[in-house]
Amino acid sequence: MDKIIRATAGDGFIKMAVINAKDLVQRACDIHSCTPTAAAALGRTLCAASIMGNAMKEENASLTIRINGGGPIGSVVAVSDAEGCVRGYVEDPNVDLPLRDDGKLNVGAAVGHDGMLTVSRDIGLKEPYIGSIELVSGEIAEDITSYLLESEQVPSACALGVLVDTDRSIKAAGGFIVQLMPGAPDDLISKLEDNIFYMDQLTTILDEDGTDEVFAQVLKGLEHHIVEECPVSYRCYCSRERVAQALSVIDRNDLEEIIAEGKPVSVKCQFCDSDYSFECADLKAILEAEK
Repeated sequence: MDKIIRATAGDGFIKMAVINAKDLVQRACDIHSCTPTAAAALGRTLCAASIMGNAMKEENASLTIRINGGGPIGSVVAVSDAEGCVRGYVEDPNVDLPLRDDGKLNVGAAVGHDGMLTVSRDIGLKEPYIGSIELVSGEIAEDITSYLLESEQVPSACALGVLVDTDRSIKAAGGFIVQLMPGAPDDLISKLEDNIFYMDQLTTILDEDGTDEVFAQVLKGLEHHIVEECPVSYRCYCSRERVAQALSVIDRNDLEEIIAEGKPVSVKCQFCDSDYSFECADLKAILEAEK
């Protein structure tokens, strides 16, 4: 089962969250028919959004990560609710690139790094909080780390990974974000940095040992305490009623022109590919409801 596990260590100076997201990333890739490179880009972004969204405790809050680095994949978008359940898409899920020299998927080249990473947090106020940074590498984890430091002033380390099997199924997916609280002693920081530097490849750990081993390697030599476990999934909130509401804000004259053409309107959800069809009678009912 996909879940986020949160823990503290180092007398409370370290906070860490780990996500195991194999099933939700598989679901996203099935919906969008992603190539391995697109699967890695989308999966990493979904994992980051899930961890960050799950940290928002306001009811009905949501968090959106949007990445556009000018690469061939186009925009990568992930939206999380306050539980950490996510949905997302890549603009061109068909993009695939040769592996890097080290044998890894070339997410950085697909995403590009000439652009921005934007995080929008909606907690029900009049306007959402929006923070943006210039992309560092397009590899996503480095960019999230940079965002957390620059925009939110929180020293952090982030690792994200998606392991795609030879049959293009998702073998492992997940990541972690570890953050240092103000006043953390230098020796604690050094130990954490060393642990992360020497840890095994993230997707290998998730595939062979699971989330417990991620904590064990990142927090090696540090006593840690699990404080929360939350199940997460790929979840889209679209519905026929929501699409009808969106159609109701179209200019009345434009809607009347569509009706006059006598053709049904088909609207496809970006996040789950559900298709909603509205006949002329449905559109007329929407017009009548506006009066």
